[in-house]
Amino acid sequence: MSDNGNNKMPKGWLESTNPTVVFEDNRIGRIKKELWEAGGEQVDAILEEYGMPSPVEWGKPGSYIQMMPRRQLIEERRKNDIIFLPIGCTENHGLHLPSATDTLFVSQIIEGVRRYTQKQGRPVALSLPPLNFGSHPYHHYGMPGTAPVREDVSREMLIDAMLGLWNDGFRKQIMINNHGHLWMLESTIQQFQKRYQLPGVFRVLDWHRAVREFFYTEDRGGDYGSNFVHAEEAETSLALYLFPEMVEMDLAVNTSGKAYLPDGHFDTSVDPYQRPSRWSEGEGHFAIELVATPEGVVGNAADAEARKAKRPLAGILQYLTILVDDILDAFPAGEVPPAEEVTLRTAEEMEPYLREPQSEGWKPVYQLPQVGQVTGR
Repeated sequence: MSDNGNNKMPKGWLESTNPTVVFEDNRIGRIKKELWEAGGEQVDAILEEYGMPSPVEWGKPGSYIQMMPRRQLIEERRKNDIIFLPIGCTENHGLHLPSATDTLFVSQIIEGVRRYTQKQGRPVALSLPPLNFGSHPYHHYGMPGTAPVREDVSREMLIDAMLGLWNDGFRKQIMINNHGHLWMLESTIQQFQKRYQLPGVFRVLDWHRAVREFFYTEDRGGDYGSNFVHAEEAETSLALYLFPEMVEMDLAVNTSGKAYLPDGHFDTSVDPYQRPSRWSEGEGHFAIELVATPEGVVGNAADAEARKAKRPLAGILQYLTILVDDILDAFPAGEVPPAEEVTLRTAEEMEPYLREPQSEGWKPVYQLPQVGQVTGR
């Protein structure tokens, strides 16, 4: 934009130290801008507040809802009824990384948010244990070490889990995803609501897209020499920071996929270029993984360094903290959006189902007829 020959930032946006990177002038944008401009010690201090890095807590008592007494779960839910659903997979990430890489990332991020909130003495958003198997795009098929689950199977399992969580009073559900099956997760939420029409807050978040600025390459002021794709510089840097004991860097390699079209049509994993299509919005314009990158790496894994992971991790931890705060500000524990504004149901119809589970007058959601469903006589 120009004004009498002087460049000016459009209203509602904040310019960073790099003129090619701008942030919205709101709470989220301001936090991102501060982090973009923060020095290394400031970033380390943020990560320390979240207890990062820390070993994964899959077996730690109280870390996930299935690992605490029922009495404790109810008490925690009455204070904060948001629940995270960490979504991972079993996928070949090269000889140097474990096949649980995506699952470890989302688990450790959610655990960091829990630690931070707990340290502040605030109500904690609980979490379901992570999904360890997921659906995959077509071009992953045939790759050893990758275990694709059919899309309809993954979706139906998650829909059933969402319904059970809603029935237990967790009516604000946030999926945190690191894997290339976003389309399946979006479909899960859509099908869940079309089928059951329940008031609540339901969201899926590709965490790396949420903080894509912090995966930018050096030419845009970032820390990376190459773009985020798969098991490469970005993911290997994250692994070196979060679980270095499971990384064998002497086996990390640099590779390049085989595309049939010139650059400009399809974006990479965190959509840094705002190209016409996301990487997932097509097949056939590049070779399948088993042929083009049989190493299980797409990009420059050998260029990874743990320090490069710090800023994006700090960014997602801060963002998820804001997200939890904003949801609870809008709808405190026990409250949901008005049924008559977000569903085709009436407030009167929903009243017994929205009561606290097992309280007087409560009905389980499994008794609720689906909208348009013909009940038996």
